[in-house]
Amino acid sequence: MILDKIVEDKKLRIPQHKEKISPETMRREAEELVKQERADKTSQKDTKKAGGSFYKALAKPGISIIGEFKKASPSLGAIQSKINLTDRIEEYNASVDAISCLTEEDHFNGNVEYLKEIRKMSSLPIIRKDFMIDEYQFYEAKVIGANAILLIAAILDDVQMKDFYDLATELGLDALVETHDEREMERALKLNAEIIGVNNRDLRDFTIKLDTTKRLSTMVPEGKIFVAESGIVSDEDVKFLKDSRVDAFLIGRAFMEAENPRELAQHWKSL
Repeated sequence: MILDKIVEDKKLRIPQHKEKISPETMRREAEELVKQERADKTSQKDTKKAGGSFYKALAKPGISIIGEFKKASPSLGAIQSKINLTDRIEEYNASVDAISCLTEEDHFNGNVEYLKEIRKMSSLPIIRKDFMIDEYQFYEAKVIGANAILLIAAILDDVQMKDFYDLATELGLDALVETHDEREMERALKLNAEIIGVNNRDLRDFTIKLDTTKRLSTMVPEGKIFVAESGIVSDEDVKFLKDSRVDAFLIGRAFMEAENPRELAQHWKSL
């Protein structure tokens, strides 16, 4: 399966990151950031955490949109963006509620450096979208400026998912728990995740079925933030998913291929 290959390649990549910055150093830097944020909050210092709350950005009334930045994907191959990164983030700043940045190197041509660049350009919350399988990645996410991380139920067992969810919470990171079927949704609900996503793309073979979101929506209780991920490319897709009790869309391909993602985001919010 494609997903297995991605995870195996990720296992080879993580040691390279640890060679550049040791786990001890990365953890210390992350914990220092958490300590500073808590001190600022206690003293009511007028400093805002960069990006703010990913959860709050999606919990606002109406549909929220997470605009993605990615260079490639196994299903699409290389993506030729029609605008440069600076212009893209300016358009996102004016239209979306949060930003997703791919940092997976081998299959999505991502890099943590992209997220660091975007952090400098935007005050929106940023989710690090990657295949998170090692606690080092969570400390790294904190240090590079992410406000949230992705937990993919399909690649984690229950113990890992709970440990990683708790670690993210300790670091002040929100977690989007991604599901694809009823069993994974049950596991996310057992975890009591606040933000639950449904990936309409089957990560085993990368086929897309928007009906996956509609089917699983009936399992999501009130009070949870429900996110539809992948396969959203038309007005019909947006209308279909809005009728499925979705709180937010995570959109990659359509925005990456658009000449004016701001106009497209504003249009889809108005439908």
